[in-house]
Amino acid sequence: MVIITGAAGFIGSCLLWKLNEEGISDLILVDEELTPEKKPNIEGKKYKDFIEKDKFLSLVSSGKIGKKLDAIFHLGACSSTTVTDEAYFKKNNVEYSQKLAEYALKNNARFIYASSAATYGDGENGYSDEDEMTYKLKPLNAYGRSKQEFDLWVLKKGIGDKVVGLKYFNVFGPNEYHKNDMRSVIAKSFDEVVKTKKMRLFKSHKKEYKDGEQKRDFIYVKDAVDATYYFLEARGKNGIYNIGTGTARTWNDLAFALFKALGIPPKIEYFDMPEKLRNKYQYFTRADTAKLRHAGYKKDFMSLEGAIKEYAGFLKEKRYL
Repeated sequence: MVIITGAAGFIGSCLLWKLNEEGISDLILVDEELTPEKKPNIEGKKYKDFIEKDKFLSLVSSGKIGKKLDAIFHLGACSSTTVTDEAYFKKNNVEYSQKLAEYALKNNARFIYASSAATYGDGENGYSDEDEMTYKLKPLNAYGRSKQEFDLWVLKKGIGDKVVGLKYFNVFGPNEYHKNDMRSVIAKSFDEVVKTKKMRLFKSHKKEYKDGEQKRDFIYVKDAVDATYYFLEARGKNGIYNIGTGTARTWNDLAFALFKALGIPPKIEYFDMPEKLRNKYQYFTRADTAKLRHAGYKKDFMSLEGAIKEYAGFLKEKRYL
């Protein structure tokens, strides 16, 4: 039996799709009460039960989960980079995660959890996922700090060799439609680009970067969940790993790829970044993937252009994985 928290969310529902593709359906899904926006993410998929998040935690606390547990994929968290309530992040992203990790270890179950590239802050300490570097990171927002706090708890508890943490970089793809402002730029821009034939991107507010030349490590959700699934199979591989392509691409690259996928001549309009975001914005990210590759993950990642071309088909038809 496998549990997925955040199962109706973006990466969680795509992991559910991946597990079904691999013939795994003995699954318990955990999430907040299903909204009409999130319900399509799990429709048509195979699983045993759906348990609301708070009820699930009470079952964990009482030890009443049921049959033998093989693994927990803990992907449920508040992932908003604009929410500033530190107490909420502490309870929801840190303490909840601690209880699940302790339960999994007590029951000899695999524990695979979502961390984030937001922990790297402005990148002044690089993007290495080696443990000694994790202690030096300085996230720029409350979300990143909550993920960093749990990573540090794992290391300080001495369980880094017993669990798996995955630092997801800029994941985009099907099933993110419910995320509103936290959707990828591709998802947010698609309908507007089709209608107006232009795309809007943030201006740069650092002289080192021209407008649209800020860089991120963009990874397609199919690649992200494939790497996530790998650690269910690779039982002897534990620790904290970056989940990114290892390549930094510009926002202009991303825009040009979408225009090409739609057959529209490129036209980009740059606008001022909101002031409240300027000192919390990551101008550059690039996953160091050496540790992931050393752990045995060999598959190549889709190119940005190839992934956006495929995703454009999903967006055009409003399809889900």
